[in-house]
Amino acid sequence: MRVRVVTLAVGLLAGGGDAAAFHEKGVANCNGCHVTHGGESSGALVGPSADRGMLIAESATDVCLVCHARRSGSVLGTDPRVPPPETGPGNFVFLTEDNLNDAPGGALKPIPGDAAGHNVVAPGHGLRADPRHARAPGGTFPSSKLGCTSCHDPHGNASFRMLYGAGPVMDGVALFSREAPDAEGPEVGTGPESARHHTAYLGGMSDWCGNCHGQYHQAGSGSAFKHPVDRALGAQVSRRYAEYEGDAHPVGGVETRAYLPQVPFEDRASTTSSTSGPGPSSRVMCLSCHRAHATSSPAAGRWDFKVAFLSDDGRASGSYPIPNPYGGSTQGPLCSKCHETPTGPAKAGPPGLPADFRPPTR
Repeated sequence: MRVRVVTLAVGLLAGGGDAAAFHEKGVANCNGCHVTHGGESSGALVGPSADRGMLIAESATDVCLVCHARRSGSVLGTDPRVPPPETGPGNFVFLTEDNLNDAPGGALKPIPGDAAGHNVVAPGHGLRADPRHARAPGGTFPSSKLGCTSCHDPHGNASFRMLYGAGPVMDGVALFSREAPDAEGPEVGTGPESARHHTAYLGGMSDWCGNCHGQYHQAGSGSAFKHPVDRALGAQVSRRYAEYEGDAHPVGGVETRAYLPQVPFEDRASTTSSTSGPGPSSRVMCLSCHRAHATSSPAAGRWDFKVAFLSDDGRASGSYPIPNPYGGSTQGPLCSKCHETPTGPAKAGPPGLPADFRPPTR
């Protein structure tokens, strides 16, 4: 298969250290990112347009990627077919794929990597604005301005992952009305995501995503697919989540070991090492089904929403197959962690829904 060539900016900030120490939840080391007095900088200038805005690289996102592409999170791999280990947010390398479509006939109807997630603009790393949407689906944020600093405060703050709270962002490009979400995460660079090493989502994530996307998947949002967002799971769904241990063992799970990092939920009692399933008051959120950066599924899906069986992922497109947490060639989509969904080949969906969408039976 073919992938777009990525021009990689090579350079490390002098002084090293991890990102948490560098930003320190406050003003960072200025000359680590900026060309300062007399052209002095602790980092080598990277790219033909470096020093525009007194930055050491071509854009603010390119500056972030000088440290975070290959280390301190490894958010941009070098090959979309061999991505770095998953640490939670996904990986921007999937934006460089030429085809993500693993639905029937997907090889002849390619979905380019632009659909893989958030299209951060980083010319020095070969990442372009989303050509499909001029503005964020469901909202008004301009795609041409999207970058790492659309969500994260480069100068640091006390919020989870330095996410912006309510107020203007990017010098007024957008005005956020919702506060930063409440969450805790493992230290950046401390290893891949697992059932005992994961982000603990405590509250407010969907509300915060709504700063750019509104109440997406709700009536009037512009999304053809409707799904509850920021709603308590209730007794039936939380019991299903705890019992479900894959299609081969749909009622074999144990509540104290039920947590699946591929299908997280919000709960005030969560910790970064908790393994218990949800309770009735736990909440579904945007990141229950999507990752924050990008994946090898369209729409940054935590699994490919267009396949009938997880083993089909990557077959038609030649893209990276998202790992199946349960194994087995007949394991269906992870919708089944919360919903009793039919197994077997997908049937034609209702108008406006993917042809391979499998509705829950209850």
